[in-house]
Amino acid sequence: MAIQFKIIEHVAVITLDAPESHNALTIGDLRHLRKVLGACQDDDQVRVIVLTGAGEQAFCAGANLKATLPPATSFASGTLKTREGDAEEGGYTRLIDLSDLEIWKPVIAAINGYCLGGGLELALQCDLRIACEGASFALPEAKVASIPAVGGTQYLLRAVPAAVAMKMALTGERIDAQKALSIGLISDLVPRERLQAMAMELAERIAANGPLAVQSIKKLALQTAHMAPRDFVAQSNLHWGLLRDSKDRIEGRVAFSEKRAPRYTGA
Repeated sequence: MAIQFKIIEHVAVITLDAPESHNALTIGDLRHLRKVLGACQDDDQVRVIVLTGAGEQAFCAGANLKATLPPATSFASGTLKTREGDAEEGGYTRLIDLSDLEIWKPVIAAINGYCLGGGLELALQCDLRIACEGASFALPEAKVASIPAVGGTQYLLRAVPAAVAMKMALTGERIDAQKALSIGLISDLVPRERLQAMAMELAERIAANGPLAVQSIKKLALQTAHMAPRDFVAQSNLHWGLLRDSKDRIEGRVAFSEKRAPRYTGA
């Protein structure tokens, strides 16, 4: 089983588990990953998701090239089908795009080792990225006369300064974890033995907050980034109003006045 999944209190931990291929993903793995992520979104027990790779060599090296050979049908034919229909014929790139799943719960990428190609595109779709010493990052597609197929260049441009993003995309060269930290691609750099503990500590701190508020913050961040101030302020006020009378918001105010930790239920 290349996708391992467990829930620890309010944190779902998803592990890409194919270390012999640097956790590269087959079509079956990508389908399983999408199914697990969807289940996490619908499970009220889950408040935060941690995504990591098994072993010490890699977070994810992208698609498993030996198991994702070019389809016999045309690209146009696959594109006009659903993601699942395309995948049935061997098209895998659209499965790496998670935007259609509408996962509003925060996803933390805990990156160990290689984070390359589709693996970096996967990590860039996570809300937070932390890494250990020895991790490295690249969009190497240009080196093999291809391009990042799942928005890697555009996601990278949103994550780090434009000149750095373009240098990475155009050269295809890897950067190390210290460089990733300095440009803001990751938020934290820890020793290898501390990576999972750091990911869980961060997840637990987020999970302690109001679940509906956390999801609303992520949804606003993703859906209103392109808007003018007048429009994104209006959307923020709308979401604030939706939460105003929630049980959790009332509990938060009461807990603050009583000087105790709040007990949120996601209601």
